[in-house]
Amino acid sequence: ETKVIVETVLRRTDAVTRIDTSAVLAGVTKRELELGESSRDGHVQLWPHRHGTDAMFICLLEKSL
Repeated sequence: ETKVIVETVLRRTDAVTRIDTSAVLAGVTKRELELGESSRDGHVQLWPHRHGTDAMFICLLEKSL
């Protein structure tokens, strides 16, 4: 549902743009994350069995001025 909500917001307004979330995470993590296909759409999906985290959907958005 989270990906669908982000896509809906991006379709409905030009006041918000998606930031390359995988690029931002690469700059702040201590080790490389195996992101697979999730980073292709500009968001990141983390999984307990793959990343040792809770299941998390991360999508960075920027509001236009």
